[in-house]
Amino acid sequence: MEPVSLQDFARALDPASLPRVLRVSSGVYSEGSIYEISGSECCLSTGDLLKVTQVRLQKVVCENPGTRQTLELAPNFQGYFSPLGSTQSYRTLEEVVSARPRSSRPLPICFVSGHSITTKTGVLPEGQPLLLAAVETHLGARHARCVLGSGTQQVTLHLPLSQTGLFWKWEPGTPRTLLQAVQDPALKDSTFTCPSLPWLYLVLRPQYEIQAVMHMRRTVVKIPSTLEVDVQDVTASSQHVHFIKPVLLSEVLAQGGPFPLPMEILEVPEGPPIFLSAWLSNLRKGQKVCIYGPASPPWHVLASSKGQKAPRHFLMSGAYRGKLRRRPREFPTAYDLLGALQPGRPLRVVATKDWEWEGEGSPGGSSVAVGDRLEVLGSDRVCGAQGQDIDVLVCQRLSGQAGGEMEEECEEEVEDQEQVLLPLYLPGGFVEEMQDSRRYSLAELTAQFSLPCEAKVVAKDSGHPADPLLPFPGLRLEEKVTEPFLVVGLDTQPGLCFEIPPRWLDLTVVEAEGWPGELAQPLPMATVEELSDALYYSLRKLPACETQVPPPRPPKSQSLREPKRLSIKAGSSKSFQVLEQKCPKMPLLSQTKAKTLPEFSQNKLEVYSKIPAHKGLRPKFQTQAPGTCPRPKILSDLGPFAEVDEHDYEEVVECFRKTI
Repeated sequence: MEPVSLQDFARALDPASLPRVLRVSSGVYSEGSIYEISGSECCLSTGDLLKVTQVRLQKVVCENPGTRQTLELAPNFQGYFSPLGSTQSYRTLEEVVSARPRSSRPLPICFVSGHSITTKTGVLPEGQPLLLAAVETHLGARHARCVLGSGTQQVTLHLPLSQTGLFWKWEPGTPRTLLQAVQDPALKDSTFTCPSLPWLYLVLRPQYEIQAVMHMRRTVVKIPSTLEVDVQDVTASSQHVHFIKPVLLSEVLAQGGPFPLPMEILEVPEGPPIFLSAWLSNLRKGQKVCIYGPASPPWHVLASSKGQKAPRHFLMSGAYRGKLRRRPREFPTAYDLLGALQPGRPLRVVATKDWEWEGEGSPGGSSVAVGDRLEVLGSDRVCGAQGQDIDVLVCQRLSGQAGGEMEEECEEEVEDQEQVLLPLYLPGGFVEEMQDSRRYSLAELTAQFSLPCEAKVVAKDSGHPADPLLPFPGLRLEEKVTEPFLVVGLDTQPGLCFEIPPRWLDLTVVEAEGWPGELAQPLPMATVEELSDALYYSLRKLPACETQVPPPRPPKSQSLREPKRLSIKAGSSKSFQVLEQKCPKMPLLSQTKAKTLPEFSQNKLEVYSKIPAHKGLRPKFQTQAPGTCPRPKILSDLGPFAEVDEHDYEEVVECFRKTI
């Protein structure tokens, strides 16, 4: 096949013959960005191969050949188009008659005028079809007998053959829809007329969007048919050509197999590594991987280490086979106790801080001492000191020491124990009282107890020789994550598999021809991975992770609700409160030291008269030496002091300090 323009190929293409393979015979380069052309491909190189999978009509551009005006029509345009035989125009009616070929049929001839014609009987509008029935001599001149209209509405007009204007022959064919008009190869360069459009005749220029697959392109390429590029159909000679299509790990997960799949990494997402292990943090282009399928079970647990200043974060797979033992949980507030309470499961704690409900109207039984044993019963609402409703935690104070025998003796006396009401905003400290030495698997621990949960790994995962969780004195199991993961093997680590989340590590891979070793049997899996802070907080923000809301705020006291109004005696218009806001660091302005100030007097010279003389302090009336740093006017708001700017107050401050 000879090279043709992309527009001609798209217009002459039979959709039933797809797919077709094209070779670019003359490339094109557009300086504009692909995003500036609505995401369509704008650059093709000579020799590129395209596998066309779909051709879609985007729009049809109607052009007026006389004025070059254009109008865009949608593919679902409802008007009808009649093809015309020719676009040849004539200046006079005599040219219309004489231009009739000898082989064509004699008169009548159908024609239209591009301009209005004024006659004795009226005005003939432009674009109105006329039937030239015969040529007659009328009043000594040759005239054309024309018929306007049809049926009983016919009007006969006599127009001289010398009538000037712009005339076209009118030979309309069968009306067609827009799609029929542009899809018929015989009407490729025809001129049409459409009663729904304002122009007498027009040319249809369809524009297509060609969807194709290209070598090493991950997505389908969209190419506009108006791109000035020549292509050649090489479908018959390219049966052996295989178009390699890169895919993402998320696409492999959505496809669901078949597994295992040997792949090669083409691109690694930019940014810092999300896993801190040496194997997953050093993924690179060209590395071979084998995808074994989705991880089973499809859940993971977020865990953070305890006993260190900076906790480390880990992701434990649901297939983790190590053994864990529960540790007592710590609760910083009473609200945390309420969140850990489960129906049918008693919760007993030991207080680590003293607390007492202060204020008038506080309910009875509202104090806790260090070492008190409490059993959490539930929540309630009581009336506070100022008539406010306060949410409280209802607890039962237990007697005796923790232990099995003592607890059995106290079970019969529970009703006689004292009730303790703790406000939910209480910033206290509590440690869970437990006697559980059983060793749990990760699945058992998360199924029987709510998260967060304190635990200690007492036996490492036998399938993971380098279990990093065993040395830690404690772990905090925080959230269960149900995000899907893929089990992947690496050629650089042939003895181990890893679980990769495509949502945060979406590698671009391509099918590989071979894989070293056996693909059918997956290798032992690394069930624990240390996370970066970025991935850890991304997992904690997932909708499936139910994070606790902060505890309620304590109610404001009555003293804080009423504004402080302090005033001083006559001669001062400023309060000490305003002074403290302006000079918060001056020791003279605190209320404890303000008592040592002398009484204010109307006479500013008497301000220093009551200072003891034995302190060696004498007032100075000298101005500050030139060139020295100006001293701050710290007492400028204190009434009489506002005008004593020439005194040195530093010695006064020192004197007051010695006096105190």
